[in-house]
Amino acid sequence: MERNDNLNMKEISRIAAAVAPSATLAVDSLAKQMKADGLDVVGFGTGEPDFDTPEHIRAAGIAAINNGKTRYTPAAGIPELKKAAADRIAADLGVTYAPSEIVVASGAKHSIFAALMTLCNPEDEVIIPAPYWVTYTEGVKLTGATPVTIRAEEANGFKITPAQLEAAITPKTKLFLLNNPSNPTGMLYNREELRALADVCVKHDLYIIADEIYYSLVYDNREFVSIAALGEDVKERTILINGISKSYAMTGWRIGYSASSAELAKVMSSYLSHSTHAPSTISQYAAVEALAGPQDTVEDMRKVFEQRRNYIVERINSIDGISCIMPEGAFYVMINITKQIGRTLGGRVIRDGDDFALALLEKGLVALVSCSAFGDPNFVRMTYAASMENITEGLDRIERFLKD
Repeated sequence: MERNDNLNMKEISRIAAAVAPSATLAVDSLAKQMKADGLDVVGFGTGEPDFDTPEHIRAAGIAAINNGKTRYTPAAGIPELKKAAADRIAADLGVTYAPSEIVVASGAKHSIFAALMTLCNPEDEVIIPAPYWVTYTEGVKLTGATPVTIRAEEANGFKITPAQLEAAITPKTKLFLLNNPSNPTGMLYNREELRALADVCVKHDLYIIADEIYYSLVYDNREFVSIAALGEDVKERTILINGISKSYAMTGWRIGYSASSAELAKVMSSYLSHSTHAPSTISQYAAVEALAGPQDTVEDMRKVFEQRRNYIVERINSIDGISCIMPEGAFYVMINITKQIGRTLGGRVIRDGDDFALALLEKGLVALVSCSAFGDPNFVRMTYAASMENITEGLDRIERFLKD
């Protein structure tokens, strides 16, 4: 049957159509296609540890298969995993949750979306510090709510102030979404800074979604403080988001979890039961081992990330025309390209991070992520979840690209 181009179809969802594709995955896909075409691309796109999942965790997944753990589980996760998550939060963050207050989902991204669907109505506003992980704003849009961004300046360590938060609040504000440590900036709020932001949220009766997926990746002997640990008045309005992908090198296993009040956990569980149901059963049993088993590999990876960070920051700040500040957590560096705006690089006029990242990929064969989609077009993001060999080669190529 021939297609009738004049056929008038009903419009698709305006909400879905307004959502932009992931900028990080787009760059990664293009870089992988160039590699498939035979080009020697060095990639620093997606935030994915380059380590293998630790052997004892892999063994737990294999054992689950061999022991017949392959059937449906409860929508909010197996009891063993909910207990392991609650115990890990208590041990590492000093916050106590009952297993019934833990909800397991298919990755931390999925947990964030379940939290947004639980809290947001179409007329609501959600405050998000910028630069932000692009999924935050797009996830808010998918609920029909409106993202409201607050610019965190590099000069202030990419952190917002309580005054900025207070000024952004309107009668429509429902919640504050905070990623700490941050993707893409690597910034870390200390106890006093968190307390000041939390006080504003309590004062205005705002919910908090606290994405703390990078909490174990903190450097220079800094203390990580969970915002939920600041008191019962903060904890009761907070949905804590975490997962196994970053700290345990388990991105493809797709396990995230949230911790919240029993009331919010019940609503999130109901949402999951009618959308994806539970994550992979095998992955859940592997996640139990990750959270409840030996934790030495977490520290081993953290030390390697810290060494890579130190090298990258020193190298970037030695290259004429770009700069960065020292990130305090996660595994990202925000590279300031302001001095490149208006230049022609690789035959392309540089107007923003999009142009810079594309020119660098095409001519320099290095894949970075433009921060235009993260709310700051004068920056690109580099991850140090990559081997030191690739990091060294990538920075050499960036330096040659800027000189040429």
